[in-house]
Amino acid sequence: MQNKEAVLEDGEIGSATATEPGFDEWDNFGDEDIMQQQSAIQAEEAKKVPFVGDKEPLCSLAAEYQSGSPILLQKIKVLDEQYAAIRRTRGDGNCFFRSFMFSYLEHILEFQDQAEIDRIKANVEKSRKALQTLGYAELTFEDFFALFLEQLESVIQGKETSISHEELVLRSRDQSVSDYVVMFFRFVTSAEIQKRTEFFEPFILGLTNTTVEQFCKSSVEPMGEESDHVHITALSDALGIPIRVVYLDRSSCDSGGVSVNHHDFMPMASDLPNASCSSVKNNPFITLLYRPGHYDILYPK
Repeated sequence: MQNKEAVLEDGEIGSATATEPGFDEWDNFGDEDIMQQQSAIQAEEAKKVPFVGDKEPLCSLAAEYQSGSPILLQKIKVLDEQYAAIRRTRGDGNCFFRSFMFSYLEHILEFQDQAEIDRIKANVEKSRKALQTLGYAELTFEDFFALFLEQLESVIQGKETSISHEELVLRSRDQSVSDYVVMFFRFVTSAEIQKRTEFFEPFILGLTNTTVEQFCKSSVEPMGEESDHVHITALSDALGIPIRVVYLDRSSCDSGGVSVNHHDFMPMASDLPNASCSSVKNNPFITLLYRPGHYDILYPK
């Protein structure tokens, strides 16, 4: 709660007025009220950032931490040796799926890989059938699947419906498109977790005291729910797409030096694109930067 400034409805900052609770009224606010207000403020701040931002040099990341933790600045220097740029995504709880969405479609647009599109379509169809087997009515997810497939086809050039890279950026910022594709990924993730309950159940129990089905209904399918290793593993396995996540945090290595850790989420080899190619196995083409609670896209040099 701000003492000297109040956030107005139109997003402007103004002076606090008599309508703001006085110090003698703080006792009327419980922890839940304060958390709700903090969430509302964070949501308003998030709206100022596009769903998918412009590509920026990695030095722009260092600028955020000039007055912050020295270890983070050192780690950004390490990152700068391997990565050329960052593309930020809105911190609205959907940042992992939006980062994945844009990075994957951008890759297809750049390499014009029709074989990869055919492969991914087959996996999408498996997810569709899994949802049907799990008892989902087709009308609950069909529009999301259709829109994703439409975006997938549009990045292949030479058609009347083909789009440029600039148009891909614009579509990724269009809520009516971006949110639908995010929901597509959420349903695919949910289907993969539920059809492999025995595999995912121990991980889910380590996160929350709910059943696999409850976890999917409350933490996977709703918009705005943040993602963790369970979501990433499930989506990578479902679509057969390797994902590298680079971690930027304050941890230091045992030797006292500075290093940046990463984890590669690798689906089964049989599901990998060009599985016989070791370079593909070892170098996922989707690389995301994780800072506690948020994902952005990284571009290797």
